[in-house]
Amino acid sequence: MPHPILYADLTGPIVDFCVNVIDDTGLAGVFLLMAAGSACIPIPSEAVMLFAGFNVSNGDQTLLGVAAAGLAGNMVGSWLTYAIGYYGRVDLLEKNKLIHLSPSRLAWVDNWFKRHGDATVFFARLLPLVRAFISLPAGVAEMPFWRFTWLTALGSLPWVLGFALVGQAVGDRWEEWRHHLQVLDYLVVVAIVGLAIYAIVKRRRGGGGPGEGEPAGTPEAEPAGTTGA
Repeated sequence: MPHPILYADLTGPIVDFCVNVIDDTGLAGVFLLMAAGSACIPIPSEAVMLFAGFNVSNGDQTLLGVAAAGLAGNMVGSWLTYAIGYYGRVDLLEKNKLIHLSPSRLAWVDNWFKRHGDATVFFARLLPLVRAFISLPAGVAEMPFWRFTWLTALGSLPWVLGFALVGQAVGDRWEEWRHHLQVLDYLVVVAIVGLAIYAIVKRRRGGGGPGEGEPAGTPEAEPAGTTGA
């Protein structure tokens, strides 16, 4: 079935790799691929769980088994990325020049997660692409580990179980559904680009980003009665 150029399958070789891994290793493959996909590695978790659900429809796996393997992989990959952000905060972001963040911007991240961290972690787990990276800023912001854990589990379970159920229902048409669902990736990319443009425009109009824009120095007021010698 032909697809428009807009939806050209750029992830085909990666999906083929995932299929081969699951065919060869079963539930262990589902676990490893979902862990990698939650650790900032470009593994399409939708395709992994759709194909795992297809294996359920074939009788090769059980729904409970693939859901448990997928969720466990999500959690392990998320913990790893969280730890990198948490323990590597200074070395990764403050000292290096590649992805350097100033203390003021780190403070902005901290404040954001203090105000909106719960919703950010939960809903990001339900978004393609974004879900693979959200653990890193949560760790950088030093979000409490157990709060991060249960929010990650709550957000990951519908994703993992939902795609497994779809794969089980559609059977050997799972790859056709993967192509249809790929439009979600494009929508998320468009949204991210739009937000980035908005942030840049707002920063330029406002004279600086978070933590910036304050005057370099404010002269102290002179004590009363000292003016005019």
